[in-house]
Amino acid sequence: MSQPTTPTPATTTPADRGVAHPGERASIWRVLRDQRKTLYVGAAFVVASFWVFGQLGRWGLAGCVAGGVVLGLVNHLATELWLLRTITSGREISRNEMIGATLVRLLVLSVVAVTVAVVFWPDGIGLLLGLAIFRLIALMMTSVSLLKELKS
Repeated sequence: MSQPTTPTPATTTPADRGVAHPGERASIWRVLRDQRKTLYVGAAFVVASFWVFGQLGRWGLAGCVAGGVVLGLVNHLATELWLLRTITSGREISRNEMIGATLVRLLVLSVVAVTVAVVFWPDGIGLLLGLAIFRLIALMMTSVSLLKELKS
């Protein structure tokens, strides 16, 4: 009687390495590994904000822009973790659950952003600029990945 063979990591294809499957364990470390390019670009924009605005003597604005990028990055990573947990749980979520989770996350993000913008006015408006910059980063990173996938 032959023993059933289980696939070893060597038998996975390159296309399967980044794909989450039901039954896997979702972790923040997986999200951080999968989003490392976005983390690097976000870190570069944080450094650039201090470099540019710091030379102009606007350290408060530099901190707010960097904070906006970091806040956008945290939102992005929280979204990715939620999606990974949803995929690996194996259950299908309803449209209302998805809308509810998104609205709560965006409500918290908006309240924090507007509060910081008002408290640190006029430099606080830089937080909204940082959020917009990060949104462009995330859009570019997603578009590049999608175009690579369509090309192959």
